[in-house]
Amino acid sequence: MASSKYKPINFIFHVFYLIFIFSAHSSTAELKRLLQPAKPDGTVSFLVIGDWGRGGSYNQSNVALQMGEVGEKLNIDFVISTGDNFYDNGLLGLDDPAFQDSFTNIYNASSLQKPWYTVLGNHDYRGDVEAQLSPMLRAMDNRWVCMRSFVVNAEIVEFLFIDTTPFVDKYFVQPNKHVYDWRGVLPRQTYLNNLLEEVDVALKESTAKWKIVVGHHTIKSAGHHRNTIELEKQLLPILHANDVDLYVNGHDHCLEHISSVESKTQFMTSGGGSKAWKGDVNHLDPQELKFYYDGQGFMSVDISEAELRAVFYDVSGNVLHHWKTYKEALYFAS
Repeated sequence: MASSKYKPINFIFHVFYLIFIFSAHSSTAELKRLLQPAKPDGTVSFLVIGDWGRGGSYNQSNVALQMGEVGEKLNIDFVISTGDNFYDNGLLGLDDPAFQDSFTNIYNASSLQKPWYTVLGNHDYRGDVEAQLSPMLRAMDNRWVCMRSFVVNAEIVEFLFIDTTPFVDKYFVQPNKHVYDWRGVLPRQTYLNNLLEEVDVALKESTAKWKIVVGHHTIKSAGHHRNTIELEKQLLPILHANDVDLYVNGHDHCLEHISSVESKTQFMTSGGGSKAWKGDVNHLDPQELKFYYDGQGFMSVDISEAELRAVFYDVSGNVLHHWKTYKEALYFAS
């Protein structure tokens, strides 16, 4: 469990966001919704980390240390996890010590005692998915907020978290030696059809200034996994149609920023939470690939009414790349 000196703070945040859970008001959209308060000045700050759960190894602890320092400087409101939370095969159950060893005991800085909004990755689906989704984990560490797909409304910005693993064909047709926990997903096509409809409705109904979609799998990437074809075909048209500002993902163990020539949507990969794939980069159109780093690190985002700023950091806390956008125009900086 988290250190006892953080329990009162944790409890306040736990109660604050859980009491705002409510069902979507549309008759077709059934995504769970959470309300995340912005700061008194209306701004929102958060960190993004993915592909991390290795018991502190592969620089996970060092990345966590820098996250704590940056989180304090930015006075972050929450953390987003882009999935693959526990390697190699998710959690074995509610009593799996990996939850403490890879999460609670690693991300113990005071600035990180905020809600962690979390999606599942493909490695998480190799374990007990229901354990990761269980409210019982919140009883052990009440920062943990993990659902398949859900919406977080942070006033000026709305986040749509999407369960991307069931979209990928190979996990079903060529699982190799892996066993995936598909409870709650089958029949697959019905699950995907409903999810795509819910995502489209939620984005259309959003009145937020900014729209950010979070999933585990890449849509566009120059990394090891490249583009996820299934998401390009099924999800990307919905993002384009609804003027989504950012798609944020993990899956590729790198830090990456791609600016599409097809729309204003920016693609940000933050999958450097622990083990990185050095040198594993594929060529991409330089018009689109704005930044690529094949090491460990994480990302921060600051949002105001007029501006969104994303920054990538390495394992030592050095700034590798930063980018700003305004509603009127785009500005790039490296």
